[in-house]
Amino acid sequence: MKKILILAGGYSKEKEISIKTAKSVFRELNKDKKYNIKVVNPDGKFVEVLRKFKPNNVLNLLHGRYGEDGYIQAILESEKVKYTHSGVLSSSIAIDKELSKKIFIKNNILTPKYFKYSYKSNINKLKLINNLQKVIGFPLVVKPLNEGSSVNVFICHKYNILRTLKKLNEYGEILIEKYIPGREIQVAILSNRILGAIELKPKRKFYDYDAKYNPKAKTEHIIPVDITKTQYKKVTNIALRAHKILKCRGVSRSDFRFYQNKFYLLETNSQPGMTSLSLVPEIAKFNNITFKNLIKKILEDASIKK
Repeated sequence: MKKILILAGGYSKEKEISIKTAKSVFRELNKDKKYNIKVVNPDGKFVEVLRKFKPNNVLNLLHGRYGEDGYIQAILESEKVKYTHSGVLSSSIAIDKELSKKIFIKNNILTPKYFKYSYKSNINKLKLINNLQKVIGFPLVVKPLNEGSSVNVFICHKYNILRTLKKLNEYGEILIEKYIPGREIQVAILSNRILGAIELKPKRKFYDYDAKYNPKAKTEHIIPVDITKTQYKKVTNIALRAHKILKCRGVSRSDFRFYQNKFYLLETNSQPGMTSLSLVPEIAKFNNITFKNLIKKILEDASIKK
């Protein structure tokens, strides 16, 4: 019997989503009697539990900091236990929105103009607004450098930028990028192959935390995406390139804005959501891959390679 240790919970603002995901995954895998499954929150006794249980694979369903930033991956590497999703370096780069953007730009992948703002800087607030207007232009998107699930992401104009910056003071540094209007298209990659794409039409201003996880938000999911074959090939190939450039493993999801016939890569998620409302399972289902088989494919990619 194969032992699977599921990591869920954690310490990030996405803790509840991680727990919700783990319940869905446990339910599916538990139908198959060939698995001995244990769900654990990686607290202070985590390594002790890991050594005692001796899993064949660790299914990492953590989100955000400490879960998809290389931290837990480094622990699993040191314990020489195979785990799912991306490795230490890839995870730490993918979650860092500034660093990943630099890599995209270096590899000629179109991404919105951005500016990293440090709360330690003594820049005059009026000068900051003028600089943002000159370098990037309003409206802007303000977001933490290393959070997922659109946690604390805001669309800002001149009149509310300073108020929003004050809200995110706890982060020390944040990313400010050009707001790109247009269509929201997301592409999933599985095992270094294109899985598919989906378009989102949120009823809210953009695909934020509530739009992702609250059924009442009523975000419209469109699959297949209504674009030409050439456009589909272009956006999916960009996602595949990003997956490989960042050295992602297993599954990833790249988020795009399609505007004036251009695809802007916003970010690549090395640990995409796996709840009933999540996009990767939906794309997989459209391609005749059941939720259980999707999980199994992710487990097949488990490794201890960094």
